[in-house]
Amino acid sequence: MTKNFIRLPLAALALCAASVTVQAQETAAAPAYTISANVGLFSQYIFRGISYTQENPAVQGGFDLAHSSGAYLGVWGTNVSDLALSNATGEIDVYGGFAKTIDDWTFDVGFLQFIFPGGKYDLVGGGTESLNTLELNAAVTWKFIQLKYSYAVTDYFGFSKKTFGADSDGSDYVELNANYEFMPSWIANVHVGHQKVKNYDDYDFTDWKVGVTKNFEGGWQAAVAYVDTNADRNFYTICDTVNGAQTRCKDTGDSKWLLYVKRTF
Repeated sequence: MTKNFIRLPLAALALCAASVTVQAQETAAAPAYTISANVGLFSQYIFRGISYTQENPAVQGGFDLAHSSGAYLGVWGTNVSDLALSNATGEIDVYGGFAKTIDDWTFDVGFLQFIFPGGKYDLVGGGTESLNTLELNAAVTWKFIQLKYSYAVTDYFGFSKKTFGADSDGSDYVELNANYEFMPSWIANVHVGHQKVKNYDDYDFTDWKVGVTKNFEGGWQAAVAYVDTNADRNFYTICDTVNGAQTRCKDTGDSKWLLYVKRTF
């Protein structure tokens, strides 16, 4: 009886030790880096409330690399309208930063480099001005609510002294986002933001969005949203010109619906 009494706790101790060893091995085996990709079909490309595809469909996708420390780096692309973004054949965004979560709070600092292949303004007297723009950003998230601030350290989307008479570096965008899961896999999306274009007050505007997102198995996601702005239509209406006559005019800041289907791998 004494031997059995001793063997039982020893056996239990051995099982616990084995369990701890397995857990430690699993933890040690966790990858330091993770890579993901995404691709989606969108009814249009909307950035801060403005349609940059003239309300035409867009195919978008990208890749993300994340480190267990919180560092991340990514690239993303979409087609655009060469009317809404002068002469651009597309948009490529390169971004990165560092995010840290503490309890219900997440703190994130990073950068976003907008690249517009072919995107430029043709200057009077010759030469061009690129639309490429670099922003720095910082965000704080509490549970499902996020406050984010973005600051342009270069001229904003080609607004410069050479093109329109004044530089626009120092333009900024502040936004408040809420993404609340009201049912399993169903998320309500609410957004409001304000864009300020430095030295070009006529181009300042506020945008807002209300929508719902549904997540499916296998990385699939579908969403619908209503988007609107108070952007001055005199400055955000884009028209094509054929034989000197304007046609196909679109108010890119007008109210609109966004629908998309996306998959993350």
